[in-house]
Amino acid sequence: MKFNHSLQFNAVPEWISKYIDYGALKKLTYQLEKEAVEASGRDAESAVLIEHDPEAAFRRVLDIELEKIDLFYTETESKIFDDLDYVLADAIKYEQRLADEHVFTAADGVVQDDQKYLFPVRSTSQASSSGRGYSQSSGRRGSGSSGESLDQEDDGGSDPGSKAYPSLLAPTGSGHQDADTSIDEDHVHLEESDPRPYYARRRRSRSASVGVSANSRPRRGSAVDIRDMYLLSDHLITLKKRTSAVYVSLSELKSYIDLNRTGFRKALKKFDKTLHCELMSTYMEEVLGKSYAFSQATTEALDSRIAEAVSLYARLATNNDVKTAGQQLKLQLREHIVWERNTVWRDMIGIERQTQGTFATRNDKPEAAEFVSILGVSVPAGLVSASTLKVLIISSLFFAILLFPILEVQVQNNCLAVVIAASLFWATEAMPLFVTSLLIPFLVVCLRIPVDAETDERMSASEASKFIFSQMWSSVIMILLGGFTLAAALSKYQIAKILATSILSRAGTNPRVVLLTLMFVATFLSMWISNVAAPVLCYSLAQPLLRTLPEGDGFAKAIILGIALASNIGGMVSPIASPQNIIALENMDPAPSWVQWFTIAIPVSAVGLLLIWLFLIFTFPTGKGASAIPHVRASDDRFTFVHYYICVVSVGTIVLWCFSHQLEPYVGEMGVLALVPVVLLFGPGLLSSADFNNFLWTIIALAMGGIALGKAVSSSGLLAAIALQIEALVRGMSLFNVMLVFGFMILTVATFVSHTVAALIVLPLVKSIGEQMPDPHPRLLVMASALLCSAAMGLPTSGFPNVTAICMTDELGKPYLTVGSFISRGVPSSILVYLVIASLGYVLMSIVGF
Repeated sequence: MKFNHSLQFNAVPEWISKYIDYGALKKLTYQLEKEAVEASGRDAESAVLIEHDPEAAFRRVLDIELEKIDLFYTETESKIFDDLDYVLADAIKYEQRLADEHVFTAADGVVQDDQKYLFPVRSTSQASSSGRGYSQSSGRRGSGSSGESLDQEDDGGSDPGSKAYPSLLAPTGSGHQDADTSIDEDHVHLEESDPRPYYARRRRSRSASVGVSANSRPRRGSAVDIRDMYLLSDHLITLKKRTSAVYVSLSELKSYIDLNRTGFRKALKKFDKTLHCELMSTYMEEVLGKSYAFSQATTEALDSRIAEAVSLYARLATNNDVKTAGQQLKLQLREHIVWERNTVWRDMIGIERQTQGTFATRNDKPEAAEFVSILGVSVPAGLVSASTLKVLIISSLFFAILLFPILEVQVQNNCLAVVIAASLFWATEAMPLFVTSLLIPFLVVCLRIPVDAETDERMSASEASKFIFSQMWSSVIMILLGGFTLAAALSKYQIAKILATSILSRAGTNPRVVLLTLMFVATFLSMWISNVAAPVLCYSLAQPLLRTLPEGDGFAKAIILGIALASNIGGMVSPIASPQNIIALENMDPAPSWVQWFTIAIPVSAVGLLLIWLFLIFTFPTGKGASAIPHVRASDDRFTFVHYYICVVSVGTIVLWCFSHQLEPYVGEMGVLALVPVVLLFGPGLLSSADFNNFLWTIIALAMGGIALGKAVSSSGLLAAIALQIEALVRGMSLFNVMLVFGFMILTVATFVSHTVAALIVLPLVKSIGEQMPDPHPRLLVMASALLCSAAMGLPTSGFPNVTAICMTDELGKPYLTVGSFISRGVPSSILVYLVIASLGYVLMSIVGF
């Protein structure tokens, strides 16, 4: 949770305006950063004429906030300490009343065990010492009448070891009656005359009963005075409630200081980090530490008064058990906070959700009615929604193919129906993509599509289910899980961010160099933490740059687009960078090693990245606002043993994957090696079950559905039949021309649907066509097609990085990019990368032996 929200949720509601204005300080920091960048961009003569000292400006605002907090604390502390003194004084009077009562012997046995909680068991000397301790420790009021009473009590010379109980039998003599009346009148007078709200409430609730009892009590004789017992018990309950209320106030005062101290520290830390200053240590020690509210003496005095309140409650409620008293008071404090702030928390969380909902639905259409009328019949609106209509149309087409066969072989016709339905569901997103993937094995088994390779007969439903599920959980899925594990560790422990900021800190302040560095970082991160998480991390790193640029500046658009396009390029660099690469591995026999993949993908991606960078510089010329940009500061975090351990595990896993073919006699398929990071990172507890649950299981389900569809198509013979038809059309064409034709086709398909869906649909077909050619090169065609899936980035919806980029907004909520600006740069960038893959990529794949 951000500190600004934490401050709002934990602040005392009545004091909310008296806390540090952390949001204003944060906003001022960014404003000073922007002014500093603009000042550095001016010529030397202008810079001299303009007085610009961000540290002095920030310090002035801090001083104003400190003065506000110091003044409020001083006033509030005095009031709460006075409340504690009043309670302590009244407690001494109550104990004096007990000391003046008749002293029972063990033979009296009048006070029952279940009544002793009303009247704490105390000796006369204990009451006297308590009173003196209070007077000496508090150093405030209460040393007058209370002290005199206690001195008189000492003069009485009661036995220190004797137990003093309140008398239920009235002793004879008028002296006791006068003392009783005096204490009662003082008690009532204190509550009626005290202006504080707490006693006002007590006065309203008890003025009738207590007042009458005090003024009209009869002289006691030898009989039990029940009225006196009730009055004493009520007095004790009042003291306990008042003590609890004062403890709550003291605890809130302590929380007030702690929250404000944390706010100052965080504001100063952000200021130092943003403007590269060192104000925090100086201000915290020389200014904040010497103020009254934040001084060590004030903290110790507050802790001492809290201890006094706990001690008093122990005397009143727990028979001097301070530990139990502290536990009870903390429980009451918790109940008080939950009760008092429940509405505040609920309202603030509601506002937060409404705010998020506003940004999420600002372009949505008004909510449709629950029912609509069709030909006078009222039907649920969900039945005629666009998604429902898509599902009905595709389902009708599916059943039409089943009932009116297109192909002569029934199993192939059934498989064709499943392929068309799944492709349309994926392309139109009538249902979530992973739902369609999970529907595929159900249809494959029910329609008995798999064919036994030995007997050439259709499998039974039982055999088909065993076959299809055994294929879905394959080595490729294990590689995907291993990649997710590495990505989770690198991001959870900030290793990716530390490396990224270290690289960016060396880029300087030249806009073109900074843009290229950001694109390189995005590409590099996409290799290891996927091109879903990489752009999100890079945009957070670029925020200090974006904040300082003028509204509508072209360089800001170049940064947003550059990170998105570079993340797409990064999706082709390593086998675990994107789901389409995993699908490509499944369709390549034998699967390429990591060394082979890097040999092709790294040069291709490097050249493509440079061409896109040049294109962005040409189409987004740097304006005045980008002439000087702030220097990105390296992260202050240092590598610990955990960081080095994760790096060793990550590098070791990648090395094992690189030599997977050499290790195949010992460990089998590459997916077995993916278990290494899972065990080494989850085993010691570096990653938890929550991290495992946060894996992109929808992507895993999507890949499993694609594998199931591919196995069904190949087992039924449909893929071979389609490949023969297409092979007849491309007969006579060279391998290079076939790659150009299918490459452009998959580039187009992947632009309009997601990269993963395009790979699921096209890669099995491309593999089959490559196998049917006179000079078979299926791995080359599959590799080229997989790289081109990542190169499809012409539309805002073409991939995860594009979706993230189009949603980026400035501080005013205005999008950095429009659909037009995205298409005008995305489509040419896709064509540039397509040409690189068709030229340099083709040469490298031929050299590697694909």
